[in-house]
Amino acid sequence: MNKSLRVLSLLSIVCMTILFMNAIHKSDIDSITSTHKTYKIKALKLPSNLNLAGERVPIEKPDVKERMDRELLVNTYWQSNGLLLLKRANKYFPILEPLLRKYGLPDDFKFLALAESGFSDETSSAGAAGIWHFMKATGREYGLEINKNVDERYNIEKSTKVAAEYLKNAKDRFGSWTLAAAAYNAGKYGIARRLEIQKVSTYYDAKLANETERYVFRILALKEIIKNPEKYGFVFEKEDLYTIKKTYTIKVDTAINNIASFAKGFNINYKELKIHNPWLRENKLNNKSRKVYEIKIPIK
Repeated sequence: MNKSLRVLSLLSIVCMTILFMNAIHKSDIDSITSTHKTYKIKALKLPSNLNLAGERVPIEKPDVKERMDRELLVNTYWQSNGLLLLKRANKYFPILEPLLRKYGLPDDFKFLALAESGFSDETSSAGAAGIWHFMKATGREYGLEINKNVDERYNIEKSTKVAAEYLKNAKDRFGSWTLAAAAYNAGKYGIARRLEIQKVSTYYDAKLANETERYVFRILALKEIIKNPEKYGFVFEKEDLYTIKKTYTIKVDTAINNIASFAKGFNINYKELKIHNPWLRENKLNNKSRKVYEIKIPIK
């Protein structure tokens, strides 16, 4: 009899334990479900009219669809970075757009510059610099002055002219703006070699290095999101976006011994002058050759 009671007691304890654990588990599930009611990760519907500089994206191809979907998802749900890029785009696109028209480059290439640098002055781990992320060798090859004192990769006007020249040359070589964009990432020789070996003629048919395979799709994703921010959940007021002060330009053909003192002469400080002229890399301008430099002065 005592043995039977002990067995029943043990069974009761086991049953109570199971019920208790189930209650805790249900509570956890309810908590998770409650969180998901306020924040849902939704699959995105890919637009059918995606294009780069008027060149249609063949979204009906399964691998193209997957690659486009990946970049659109990454750039939509990395919300902090996406909002930061939207804010910076409002600051720099008005500067880039007339320059792209001036140098004969499609307007879509402002999204390439955004994809390259995020419109940040930071130098990449490989040494690329400026909003177009030129390496030193490439910049010098195209005529930019690059040294410890002056680095014209940070001059938006001059670096945009070089980017346009590079991309237009690539377009002439490969026959499409899409391949020109890919060549900006992988180099013209690298793209030409891959196309030749694989016996294909388009970006979407080529098997490329992972970075280059993602590159054009990232540009396309940024274009889609920035053109349609509300569609992808980005909510902001106009005053939330970044802007840049208006400037006027002065020409200098002599050395500047102290840029901080030079700035004070225009009623601005060293930092303000450097923000608008990041190509000046030191607190002086050597200019032994008496070259004419254009310096932007912010209007107070």
